[in-house]
Amino acid sequence: MADLGHQLISVFFGYFAIMNPLANTAVFVGLTDGLGNTARRHIATRALALTFGIVFVFAALGKTIFHFFGVGLPALRLTGGVLVFIIGYQMLHGEGSKMHSSGDVDNDADDNLAVSPLAVPLLAGPGTIATTMSFAAQGGWMNVSVTVAVFALMCLLTWVCFVYGERLLERIGTSALQIVTRLMGLILAVIGAQMLIDGVRGAFALAGVD
Repeated sequence: MADLGHQLISVFFGYFAIMNPLANTAVFVGLTDGLGNTARRHIATRALALTFGIVFVFAALGKTIFHFFGVGLPALRLTGGVLVFIIGYQMLHGEGSKMHSSGDVDNDADDNLAVSPLAVPLLAGPGTIATTMSFAAQGGWMNVSVTVAVFALMCLLTWVCFVYGERLLERIGTSALQIVTRLMGLILAVIGAQMLIDGVRGAFALAGVD
């Protein structure tokens, strides 16, 4: 039970840091500026439904994907660790990650906006996918179930932030948002470093090096 609780906390904070609902809410509000509440709700719902679907596929089929491409878990942890560390490093310095960038968008195309840039790459970017596969591949279906359940909760939390984004940002303020972003960046950098350490250990173990 203690291990399950530790895993739930680790996965939750990992996802919270990399998805950063508060910072992404600021992006969402900017992208949907001028749209009505109904349109914003529709875009938020579609974007997060697509995000959950993408992450669910990678969580459920992570090991199958490994076997298909001949990729081992240490390689994923090394690559994912680099990606997550870079995102965290950029956030720690107050920069938006280029791997989770919104880019230019046409606000008139609501469905296109929900798909890109919101679902991909803002929410289900390389860092999110790498984190998902790393969490889910650590064990059996229990790990997959915990990963999917926690990510579903994170999607719901992000949806609430998006729908009530303007009021939320007014209460938080720009300074507090920057502080939260930097804290999330620090957490991500630490998670990325741990993934790298685990990846190196796994690679040495496969090579038979003590």
